[in-house]
Amino acid sequence: MDELNRQIVGHLLRDGRATFQEIGSAVGLSAPAVKRRVDLMRARGEISGFTAVVDPRALGWAIEAYVEIFCRGNVSPEVLQRELGVIPEVVGVATVTGDADAIVHVMAASMAGIEESVERIRTSGRVERTRTSVVMSRVIDRPARPGGAG
Repeated sequence: MDELNRQIVGHLLRDGRATFQEIGSAVGLSAPAVKRRVDLMRARGEISGFTAVVDPRALGWAIEAYVEIFCRGNVSPEVLQRELGVIPEVVGVATVTGDADAIVHVMAASMAGIEESVERIRTSGRVERTRTSVVMSRVIDRPARPGGAG
């Protein structure tokens, strides 16, 4: 991805509803040129889609937790996706290094909902044990940015 595309993506991350004209004015391109670049980035999979960022509380999700899962034997990411993807409160799963095999992001309306979700995670025949951390407050919560650390 060249620097101009990084700038375009940066504008889209800040405001996904910005027009191609607004982005073009900011980066020194015409609106059609920005559209061509965005279409190309989508075709190459560099931009995978557009979405709305919604306050979880508006959806009734007042509590969130991160659940470390420790599996029996080797479990593929595809198996984790299949088994954990059916739990509506699971909003994210990532395999990780360290002692745990994966970390699961869970959001629910109540502590009882978190507990029920953790119990559903534990019922997988592949999960040996879990360790749950409930989020008390979010200190920094921003989308990834082009040119950032990493």
